[in-house]
Amino acid sequence: MAISEIMSTFAPIMNIPFSPPYIDNSVVEEVTDSLRSGWITTGPKVKALEEEIMKLAGSEAVLCVNSWTTGAIMALRWLGVKADDEVIIPAYTYCATALAVIWAGAKPVMVDAGEDFNISVEAIRRAITPRTKAILPVDIAGWPCDYKAIMQLVQEPDIVKKFQPSSDVQKQLGRIIVINDSAHSIGSHYGSNFSGTQTDIAIFSLHAVKNITTAEGGAICLNMPEPFDNKQLYQQLRLMSLNCQTKDAFTKSKAGGWRYDIVGMGMKANMADVNAAIGLAQIRKYPQMLVRRKEIFQAYNEAFAQEPWAILPPMNDGSRETSYHIYPLRIRDFSEEQRDAMIAEISKSQVAVNVHFIPLPMLTLFSQLGYKMEDYPQAYANYAHEITLPCYPMLTDEQVAFVIKTVKEAYSCVAKS
Repeated sequence: MAISEIMSTFAPIMNIPFSPPYIDNSVVEEVTDSLRSGWITTGPKVKALEEEIMKLAGSEAVLCVNSWTTGAIMALRWLGVKADDEVIIPAYTYCATALAVIWAGAKPVMVDAGEDFNISVEAIRRAITPRTKAILPVDIAGWPCDYKAIMQLVQEPDIVKKFQPSSDVQKQLGRIIVINDSAHSIGSHYGSNFSGTQTDIAIFSLHAVKNITTAEGGAICLNMPEPFDNKQLYQQLRLMSLNCQTKDAFTKSKAGGWRYDIVGMGMKANMADVNAAIGLAQIRKYPQMLVRRKEIFQAYNEAFAQEPWAILPPMNDGSRETSYHIYPLRIRDFSEEQRDAMIAEISKSQVAVNVHFIPLPMLTLFSQLGYKMEDYPQAYANYAHEITLPCYPMLTDEQVAFVIKTVKEAYSCVAKS
């Protein structure tokens, strides 16, 4: 039955959550297997999940950690950033992108977004200085950034000449590193490849609301060019994620294996097997989950394409395809206050929606650090008009139809007031 036919058959009110985790019997069984094994921290299930993500993304090596944020901090610390070093990030992102830079000891340099939500490549160019050590583009909603343009930019002779390394790793690379914030984009496409290999390092989030979850977690995809050895780098970062302890907990637990050493300034950033088990069960079903996400995304597109007030999110431009993580609808010619009123109307029907994202300069911490919202007009425009609709595989056609009807009615109510 088509969505349009269903729209007259649903119950008057449905309680539709925004983004519940995908938990079926296979997930429960995988977690139970971990619990019954007697080993619930980092072990064989983490390694299995790393291998599955490595196959999906096409990366040479993948390290699972306890969050996207700690993964980004680790990568920047490995890079050797210092207090005067700059890392370019979009102003239109979640706070973790900036906080990771700050916790690593560097300075976030914010630039504006483009109309497709993602970081503006020309804004990146204008922001590069001799102190720029890294760029963290963000795949908003699972829509891939213009990787080709960004990677070409950091390899332009004039940009390379401007680069002033402040660590041995930076000297070895000889240019600005690109670390992609792929928190939303596991399963997205760039050309014929999945996201995860287009930049030097890409980091997925496996948080509870993401397409694949481990409750909390992240995955670092390593694609460093020669002379770097990504498998060796995996071992180095794995050591760092375990406080730079020379023996992991599993090895230490063996009879006579108690002695260890601490060989560096590490972090406690490892993922546990009991968490990896959730993602391991999900990733085996991810192709089917993506198909359903795409069906829902297309249903929204078909419904809202008929409305002159709706700005549809990017989906597929022939070279890039989203991961269908969320559906960021924008309302044409609405003010921020009208958008908020529309969300309030939608909520009356028990449909949970969201906003992605409040730009960083609008948040207290970053405004106090001196970032000003007026410097990022496109980021503000994207935010002020945006309402994120539910988009996850457990949504039924009836629920999707109800969301569509509710959003259209909410627009009409606010537009007439």
